[in-house]
Amino acid sequence: MVERILAKIGKGIGEVMGQPAALKGVAAAEFTDEKFGVPTVRDILAELEKPGRDPRPEFKTATFQEGIESLGDLRPDMILEGVVTNVAAFGAFVDIGVHQDGLVHVSQLANRFVKDPHEVVKPGQIVKVKVQEVDVKRQRISLTMRLEPAPQRKETQRTEARPQRPSRAPEPKPQSAMAAAFAKLKK
Repeated sequence: MVERILAKIGKGIGEVMGQPAALKGVAAAEFTDEKFGVPTVRDILAELEKPGRDPRPEFKTATFQEGIESLGDLRPDMILEGVVTNVAAFGAFVDIGVHQDGLVHVSQLANRFVKDPHEVVKPGQIVKVKVQEVDVKRQRISLTMRLEPAPQRKETQRTEARPQRPSRAPEPKPQSAMAAAFAKLKK
């Protein structure tokens, strides 16, 4: 199709690519046939005007750490980048580049309560994780996404606003006649 368009306007591909003015008088309907309709020819002309344009969103991949290739290379407290491979009710599995996915338990997904792991992560998502424990014998990796310490809970304002009373000795309880009589006998 491109060769037919170039033959019709009498120019080479180098003269046309990225040059919208070179294709100004070209009508898409002139080049339609049983294989290519008007919308397809319009797309081809648009691509010739702006070559290399990709309508798909940018594709990001996780960057696995150099030198970390097996379970034996992992150490507790290592922070790694990985890709969520599966999400289950009890947590998420993350590929960190050692041919064995690690588990981030639901309690380790965030510094807050997480009822459903799907609220926090999705398959294919790139995440930062910290290695908690590695069990080479059982081929298990325990990970956490809680990279920062949990925020400290503050005292409620109600208790801060309440004035403190000075402590006093308890007031003596009124005594009955019988209690007073026994008290005298003790002395």
